[in-house]
Amino acid sequence: MSKIFVRERRKVGKGEAKPRFVVVGIEDAELRLYTIHLRKTELEALADSIKAEIIYLPRGEETVDDWKEGGGGGKRRRRRED
Repeated sequence: MSKIFVRERRKVGKGEAKPRFVVVGIEDAELRLYTIHLRKTELEALADSIKAEIIYLPRGEETVDDWKEGGGGGKRRRRRED
């Protein structure tokens, strides 16, 4: 049986009009995805069509201290304080 691994996105809350889940990986399935952000109904429809099981991964917790230490990467340059 195929498996689809997903997790909830960090910056999307319940009730917002944005897709809430992000596909992390797919195991043993002939499937091409052209988007990685999916709504729950879209995700369930894909899983039903290829007879796959949806695996919901736990979401990691970030703290304010993680952001202060420069975690997160990103493409923006940080200002230097001289």
